[in-house]
Amino acid sequence: MKHVLEYTDGQIMAKVAVHLNLDGYTDLPLGKVASIVTYLEMRERPRLARAAKPEGLSLERLKGDVERYRALFNRIGEPWLWFGRAVISDAALLAIIGHPKVEAYVLTDGARDLGLLELDFRKKGEAELAYFGLVPEAVGKGVGRFMMSEAIRRAYAKDIKRFFVHTCTLDSPSALPFYIRSGFKPYKRAVEVADDPRLCGFLPLDVGPLVPILGKPQVKKASTKKVAAKKAATKKARPAARLSKPRLKTKSA
Repeated sequence: MKHVLEYTDGQIMAKVAVHLNLDGYTDLPLGKVASIVTYLEMRERPRLARAAKPEGLSLERLKGDVERYRALFNRIGEPWLWFGRAVISDAALLAIIGHPKVEAYVLTDGARDLGLLELDFRKKGEAELAYFGLVPEAVGKGVGRFMMSEAIRRAYAKDIKRFFVHTCTLDSPSALPFYIRSGFKPYKRAVEVADDPRLCGFLPLDVGPLVPILGKPQVKKASTKKVAAKKAATKKARPAARLSKPRLKTKSA
């Protein structure tokens, strides 16, 4: 099966013909990353004992604190090359986590943020576990069970008929079995291909060590005025807020 991948970083458009092999290997262009995505769901609340809250820890609702969200998201996700929130602007992120039907929480000990839990109720009758993770130093201490227990409780406190999540190979190997143990059932698998966010400037080049960089960072020419404006903007905004989100379209050819 032959496909044409179209992708852009806001200024550069490229088309690459790719032969998708459903019974073997498919070569990808340089500058691309790929992962296997597993979709999971639960259609009813699982009969699991509620996990006790670890002493000294609490879930704190985030409402519009983009800087705090990004800092925690990066600490959790950079080892695994999480980029879903890194490639969108601050305004776009605020529109999500500030939405009345989206609940973003941080697990904190009062001094440090240790975990992220994000529930999305924007689709009627459903809840999505949009993001769930712990910083490296909090892994393996049982706090994940408490967070999941709270995620399920808070999701089913609403009038929902389906609670769903997806995970991929750009995540901890323990994530998928953890979701299954928590009551989610796998129902679909997909291949996700995207521009390498490190080469596009959304993430540092040294993150995601388990995914080697194949390609060169994008270099864009700019006028003297634009360069000066960019330097001035650097003091006020994160790089992710100044770059547009890559778009990926797949067309049968």
